[in-house]
Amino acid sequence: MCRVDDWKGRRIKWEMGMRFVGEEGKAERLRLMIFISRRMLMWIVRGMTTILLWTCVVRLMTMGEVWGPRLLKGWPSCFTPADMSYVQPRIVLPPKRVYKNNGYLMVSCNGGLNQMRAAICDMVAIARYLNVTLIVPELDKTSFWADPRDEVRILKELPPRLKRRVQLGMFHSLAPISWSDISYYHHQILPLLQKHKVVHLNRTDARLANNELPLEIQKLRCRVNFSALRFTSQIEELGRKVVRILRQNGPFLVLHLRYEMDMLAFSGCTHGCNNEEVEELTRMRYAYPWWKEKVIDSDLKRKEGLCPLTPEETALILHAFGIDRNVQIYIAAGEIYGGERRLASLAAAFPNLVRKEKLLAPSDLMFFQNHSSQMAALDYLVSLESDIFVPTYDGNMAKVVEGHRRFLGFKKTILLDRKLLVDLIDQYHNGLLSCDEFSSTVKEVHVDRMGSSKQRVVVSDRPKEEDYFYANPHECLQTLDEAMRIT
Repeated sequence: MCRVDDWKGRRIKWEMGMRFVGEEGKAERLRLMIFISRRMLMWIVRGMTTILLWTCVVRLMTMGEVWGPRLLKGWPSCFTPADMSYVQPRIVLPPKRVYKNNGYLMVSCNGGLNQMRAAICDMVAIARYLNVTLIVPELDKTSFWADPRDEVRILKELPPRLKRRVQLGMFHSLAPISWSDISYYHHQILPLLQKHKVVHLNRTDARLANNELPLEIQKLRCRVNFSALRFTSQIEELGRKVVRILRQNGPFLVLHLRYEMDMLAFSGCTHGCNNEEVEELTRMRYAYPWWKEKVIDSDLKRKEGLCPLTPEETALILHAFGIDRNVQIYIAAGEIYGGERRLASLAAAFPNLVRKEKLLAPSDLMFFQNHSSQMAALDYLVSLESDIFVPTYDGNMAKVVEGHRRFLGFKKTILLDRKLLVDLIDQYHNGLLSCDEFSSTVKEVHVDRMGSSKQRVVVSDRPKEEDYFYANPHECLQTLDEAMRIT
């Protein structure tokens, strides 16, 4: 009995123990599940918190770009609040262009240095308007090229697939109509680009109108001309060297004496030349088939103001303006026709005549002398820096330098009224005007021709007779003009 009872008692205890163990296991499992649930919940909360924080950071950064300048307007714009150390002001560039490419525009610039300069500015503006990729312009003499940043996509050469098309003649080449407005390029050139993918403009001089263009197109032409377009570093350094040499000796005047042989032969202006020289210039004019005008009345053309002033006439005019005879006069030109003989009167009146060949060592000019455009580029840089600029003919260089000097703060540029001047000169030589009368009249008629601000003349039906855009880029000078008036 005792054993049975003892066995029963043990069994009862065992069953009770098992129940206890079972209940304790359930409790343990329950605690484990609660622990796991809490851990998962903690990781979920952490993840959501991280996402929320990053969202807030991004939003704050976005708001900072909008509100930051307003909130920090108490701090000087060129300093940082952290350490107050000086930093350069950030240059605000136009937004990067994102557009569907409508094709590739190849251009071959023709003419002299400043014709090509203006042409590049026009072609960049046209490429921007048409949403096409511009291939770096082919120049008559490589001396500069444009880098207008994100305004226009520019490639040095066509992609290989399109280069092959060009080699096979699968492109369209033409000379666009002169003095065209932007609608011509939209309606005539753009369809050609979309059809052929590659269009080659084989002439670029004066292909864009002066006036009645969208303001953004005009301002882009200025940004390219005055900011993006650069001569090579070698030319710019040599130009700075010439200016340094001139400045060491005081003020200087740049005289753009357009009296080279090719100019006289082309224009037919032979006033002051002897019979042999007249015959030589005539032969040269007939030798060039693309110079269409052959028979020219030199005297009539001079009286109409269409000839460059001779060195003798120039000396008389500079004296009438009261230019100091001892001032440095830098002659920006090629070889003067007639050489020292034709310069004698000018040198007698102004003995301090200088040229780049006199100011620089032969080694400095060694790499430029056989490149007329590069030599002209050097004269261009010196002309920009002169105290006074006087062109004797309104050719491309005279016009572009005039406009650039206006952009630099309306620097003094004497724009000669040649038609009136030759009449005054003839009256003076014929004894009809005294020296004082001649001088006072010359000054009086040029009071408003010193490079100051003026509205550009518009002749809608005769665009060639309008004021040239690059001589007077009025749309780009309005802010500058306002500042000068306040000053």
